[in-house]
Order: sequence, then C-alpha cells, then structure tokens
Amino acid sequence: MDDTEVVGLEPGNRVRELREHKLMTQAQLARKAHVALRTIHSVEKGMNCRMDTKRKILLALGLRFEDRDLVFPPRKPLSFSLPH
Repeated sequence: MDDTEVVGLEPGNRVRELREHKLMTQAQLARKAHVALRTIHSVEKGMNCRMDTKRKILLALGLRFEDRDLVFPPRKPLSFSLPH
C-alpha cells in the first residue's frame, strides 16, 4: 500500500518542495505561519490538516489562499456509490 491509500493522508502536497525552494527550515515556516513545528512536520509527511492551517501555511509561503489547490491538491472522490 502506498501513502496515498492511507486514510488521513493528503496525496502529494507540495509544502516541503515550496519551503525548500524558499530556503526555509521547518522551524522558520512554523514561526512565520504561527503553527507548531510538529504541524509542519506532519503536513509535509502528508497528514491531513484543517483549512485554517492550510491558509496559514500558504500565506507564510507567500502564496494566496486561492492557490491552495496548487499546494494541497484536492482529494479524489470516493469510487463507490452510497445507497439511495
């Protein structure tokens, strides 16, 4: 099973890539985003986070909230139908 199949993981967010491009450490991003270092670590590992946390991280990276799908790709819809 790969990481995208594990419940609670965000498939392929680009936080680490963008942070490293800006030559920031996880601690620097955490301070600038006003979140815990553990939060940045978890997000970069693919764990899900609240929309407000995504907003804080995006702004700390110099991006707009409207750019969220570029950094946090939307999840794929479930592939089964619920009974009517």
